[in-house]
Amino acid sequence: MRIITVIAGAAFKESVRDRVPYSMVAFATLLIAASYLISQLTAGQDMKIIKDLGLAAISWFGLLIAVFIGIGLVSKEVERRSVFAVLSKPISRGQFVLGKYFGLVMTLVVNLAVMTLAFYAVLFYLDVTTNAYAKTAWPAPAMDPRLGLAVILTVAELMIVTAIALFFSTFSSPLLSALLTFGLWVTGHFNADLRNFEAVLDVRPLVWLARALYYVLPNLAPFNVRAEVVHGVDVSLSHVMLTLAYAAVYIAILLAGAIAIFRRRDFK
Repeated sequence: MRIITVIAGAAFKESVRDRVPYSMVAFATLLIAASYLISQLTAGQDMKIIKDLGLAAISWFGLLIAVFIGIGLVSKEVERRSVFAVLSKPISRGQFVLGKYFGLVMTLVVNLAVMTLAFYAVLFYLDVTTNAYAKTAWPAPAMDPRLGLAVILTVAELMIVTAIALFFSTFSSPLLSALLTFGLWVTGHFNADLRNFEAVLDVRPLVWLARALYYVLPNLAPFNVRAEVVHGVDVSLSHVMLTLAYAAVYIAILLAGAIAIFRRRDFK
């Protein structure tokens, strides 16, 4: 465990030195702040617009951070031949992969925390500057606790995306890894349609294939509760717990696959 922690710390420091996360966080923070100005153009919908744009910005820019850093976690080490120096030490390949993953998760959480703080700062400013009568039109309070659930599920979703990016980076190029990861992210949000494929086309082999893909591909739709939170709809605790459990299982499977592939690679 200590070795994994050391590798994770090194990966975190390496990611922090990269300017890409900083630029993305800065741009996302500006977008969240700009949402306040945009909301002033629509009377009575200001809180919905700010929450919707803020949560969307956290999700989208978190996705970019997860993908563009995740695809290079292993491939960069292989291209620079630095993996030889690392693996020559008493470090297993499994520990190397896990350390890289947790290092990126740390980077991701820190960046999302900064964006979330900026998001809450905008909400707090709007809350203290809005009169009580105008607040009656809001579907939920500005500092609604359900916002935290939306952020937590976003973090879990991006942890899956990070594991996907790491999985592909163990055997493919950075460009192909990015394309495959983005493709699975898009597919994951429409995965539920595969389960209902038989209602569209009654061809048994295709229905079985669609059903198999439904269980194999990531199902990311349950992680998106932005609409419910923005409109003040309750998100059940059972939904949150089951979704987090699904994320943990899927991440474990992806990491196991990444470790198995990385162990079979020949770097000679």
